Amino acid sequence: MVKRLCRLACLLLLLPLAGPTMAEGDSRPNIVLIMADDLEAGTLPNFPNITQHLVHQGASFDRFFVTNSWCCPSRASILRSQHVHSHGVLTNTAPEGGFDRFHALGLERSTIGTWMQQSGYRTALMGKFLNHYPGTSAQETFVPPGWNEWDVPVRDLYSEYGYRLNENGSLYDYGWSEQAYLSDVMARKASDFITGSQQPFFLYLAPIGPHNPANPAVRHADAFPLAMAPRTPSFNQADVSDEPLWLRTRPPIPPTAIDGIDERYRARLRAMLGVDDLVGSVVQALQQAGKLDNTYIFFTSDNGFHLGTHRLKQGKTTPFEEAIKVPLVVRGPGIKAASAITQMGATIDLAPTFAELGGATVPTFAEGRSLVPLLRGKPPSQWRKQVLVEFTRPADRSSAAQTPVPAYRALRTEQYTYVRYETGELQLYDLNTDPYQLRNLVESADPELVERLDQRLAGMVACSAANCREADQRE
Repeated sequence: MVKRLCRLACLLLLLPLAGPTMAEGDSRPNIVLIMADDLEAGTLPNFPNITQHLVHQGASFDRFFVTNSWCCPSRASILRSQHVHSHGVLTNTAPEGGFDRFHALGLERSTIGTWMQQSGYRTALMGKFLNHYPGTSAQETFVPPGWNEWDVPVRDLYSEYGYRLNENGSLYDYGWSEQAYLSDVMARKASDFITGSQQPFFLYLAPIGPHNPANPAVRHADAFPLAMAPRTPSFNQADVSDEPLWLRTRPPIPPTAIDGIDERYRARLRAMLGVDDLVGSVVQALQQAGKLDNTYIFFTSDNGFHLGTHRLKQGKTTPFEEAIKVPLVVRGPGIKAASAITQMGATIDLAPTFAELGGATVPTFAEGRSLVPLLRGKPPSQWRKQVLVEFTRPADRSSAAQTPVPAYRALRTEQYTYVRYETGELQLYDLNTDPYQLRNLVESADPELVERLDQRLAGMVACSAANCREADQRE
């Protein structure tokens, strides 16, 4: 008996250490996240693959918002399901933001990548990670934990040509040939990843389009020749007399600059056609591999963008709808085709949603809500009534020059946008009667309404972890 136990012990010592295990024939769904860079809401009808394969086959959110209308803080929130005041990546640049800040805080040790990988998923991140990656605190070959496949530019990414790519710790320089266009390279790598995965996978695709300079693929260079930026009521806003100083002192956009806005809009549409082709390639690869029916595809953006609205020729970082509202379309098993979801959602909800779909464990620090009940047409009786948006001005002068907006904290409720700036100035818009946010009501509004909104905003700013899911319901 003793000898038999010894032999068993010896055999156990030869076994590999325990790690994520997959039951044979694991039927858990695949999950694909495709996140555009600086794409505002309302433009998806221009893109045939997104329209045909996602909008017509999935659910579109009417009101989906970012935690911060600037790339790096927003992406950090997506990776960790935390508001900006919780994860501490405040801007795009060091020392208070960018990849260096994310890395210095050790935030990469627990992201949606590690959660899904630990639950047995094969994971991949392709495209833009965080601004200024790998920064000054890591080597160009650095690959964060949580990713089985890593294809991320380390320099010159915004041109989409002539960049260097970190491919699983090895560096490759791509030139200026038509085949080197970054969205197309990502499409080929994504197709290989999909085809080669023998277990459920989580694929995070982060193309560059339509971020400035919005370089298109050669085949799209002449598309949209007559397109013009939407002339919404907020375009070149006529009356800014009741607005905060940063907006009140902005002159109207001169007629000579309007053509430049339209050309930028056309360039952004052309760059988005490369993203649209990427979506088409992903759907085709899934279909050919027999995996489409068991895959959820999410399409969204890290923030919106101004194109002449509120007197801004271009830009983001504001609390206006143009900057904080982004598209979210989801297709997959159990989702009604061509449907709309009216409940409010936020980018901090994405990671908990992926985790629930894949059976992953969500850390206690997560602050978002799983969107799964909404996707399945069974909204819970209690749901969020507000979203918090936070913005911090960067210490770096070159970055600060890109935005005239003071630091603020904003509350987007089902009816109102309420903003408190570090200057003490306030904004209040009733979106039921003023959807384009042209009339700041803060001086004429019922003081009790302003006080209630201020208390709700304070509750959101002070929240952390699970109690954020209590604060977002308070009225």
